[in-house]
Amino acid sequence: MNEYFISGDIGGTKTLLQAAELKEGNVRVCCERRYESSAYSSFSDMLRDFINEISTLDSDDNPVSACFAVAGPIARQEVALTNLPWVMNSAVLSSEFSIPRVKLINDFAAVASGVGILPENDLMTLQAGQPHGGRMRVVLGAGTGMGGAWLVWQNGDYSSLPSEAGHIDFAPANELQDRLLHHLRKRLGHVSVERVLSGPGLTNVFRFLQDESGDNREWISMQLEEDDAARISDLAFNQKHPLAVKAMDLFVEVYGAYAGNLALAGLCRGGVYVAGGIAPKIIDKLGEGGFMKAFRDKGRFSGLMEEIPVHVVMNPKVGLLGAAEEARRMLDEV
Repeated sequence: MNEYFISGDIGGTKTLLQAAELKEGNVRVCCERRYESSAYSSFSDMLRDFINEISTLDSDDNPVSACFAVAGPIARQEVALTNLPWVMNSAVLSSEFSIPRVKLINDFAAVASGVGILPENDLMTLQAGQPHGGRMRVVLGAGTGMGGAWLVWQNGDYSSLPSEAGHIDFAPANELQDRLLHHLRKRLGHVSVERVLSGPGLTNVFRFLQDESGDNREWISMQLEEDDAARISDLAFNQKHPLAVKAMDLFVEVYGAYAGNLALAGLCRGGVYVAGGIAPKIIDKLGEGGFMKAFRDKGRFSGLMEEIPVHVVMNPKVGLLGAAEEARRMLDEV
């Protein structure tokens, strides 16, 4: 008998949902859809639309398992999403949609799981380093927010550990970054890393540089939304707007320094994996050198930093891959 399972990668901007079937040990993807998260008042409304669509598949059976990777801290299988006005509870979803097993996992725990099954051509290496098998890894990534998770070697394989490291304090590394922190603190109070390293964070960086330079041209400042990373990227890469280029350079330097901090915190000799929605779109900028210079700039430990492998995850569906793998494993538990 064929068994269907559902997986999802739920972010503040977009949600990917996938239905697949397991038949004689082989997985076949039956349906995959992308949704704009903000278009739905609840996740249940979105999932209902998706399940109505997959009901046209060759089976009348309900899915047997579902795993959803969610951007937010999960406690007792419930989560209030960080960047959406949704609350999700696995038991409620299981009852509402008659799915025997439903599991919520942190979105970057899913990314971390997905990294382990990615083909090599889905990775762009910024520093080959000296990889050590079975040692700690870290996955991080900027998108609508900043996510992160650890990969720890246990019982002959890597297990992912979620974190909310994106909400630790932003640590300036030079005088320009000191002024950025002061600028953001006046407006926000506490300044987390996510306030700089995210789509809204890039917008914050650009506005800071604009204020500092006195360049308050209305045609730019009035059109900037809270998260206008795409527009700033266009200004930087296509229009060569000097403040946008400077904003991108500053963003990349902070990104590299933060990645280096996480690598040091976990002594991640197994590698650093930069994922998220932004990194693949700015891969040329990440490869220019500013990211890795900031990554290695750790004083007495700079030599150690040169030994740590650093990769950019180019596959935008890595979180969905990790959630789908977990949903497939759950079939054995039903």
